[in-house]
Amino acid sequence: MLAECRRRKAIVTAGPAYEPLDEVRRLTNHSTGRLGTELANHLERQNVEVTLLIGDGTSWKGEIFARRLISFITADSLTKTLRTLSQETFDAVYHAAAVSDFRFGKIWLNNDQKSVQTAAKGKLTTGSGRFLAELIPTPKILPALRSMFPDAFLVGWKYEVEGTPQTAIEKSRQQLQACRTNLSITNGPAYGNGFAVVDSDGSLVHAKSRESLYEILSSRLPAQ
Repeated sequence: MLAECRRRKAIVTAGPAYEPLDEVRRLTNHSTGRLGTELANHLERQNVEVTLLIGDGTSWKGEIFARRLISFITADSLTKTLRTLSQETFDAVYHAAAVSDFRFGKIWLNNDQKSVQTAAKGKLTTGSGRFLAELIPTPKILPALRSMFPDAFLVGWKYEVEGTPQTAIEKSRQQLQACRTNLSITNGPAYGNGFAVVDSDGSLVHAKSRESLYEILSSRLPAQ
């Protein structure tokens, strides 16, 4: 009798990360989590065992079929979860989450350079007057994925607001080289409708809809 084939395993990140200003307010990116969740569902239908890492602020309420569901809050918590999962074997990682580009650092009241407690401590009140908040870039997750998952099929996203479709696609090509990913998905107002699936070999395929994108991404997943 032939041995049963191992199910392929994939990680999908979805939804927004957020960075707390205090215990009430937060900084985040616009993301519903729909694309990543639907991609995870599509992969499960293709007999891929999916671990879905989903932002705590996700607003999409569709069904979730992923075999394993793990929530994250900040960019740091997502990174730590990925590092933990890197001890396992995964065939692919689809990094579709909208991770916050900045976190809060020091906060000054009334522009007097008197430092107040940093983010996530208590609640800043409007009665305190004006305040200045320092924004510190969060470490990028995508460039670290190749070292975490050296043998996995890696897919990143490049969402561009300004420029032309050509400049947006060029940003994806730069991302492929810098992050050593296998595919980069271009979308956003700069690209226009649909998605560009940019391959590391320089080729490009246009996906007109989310559904066609999911089909392309699942078909590119290497076979056992």
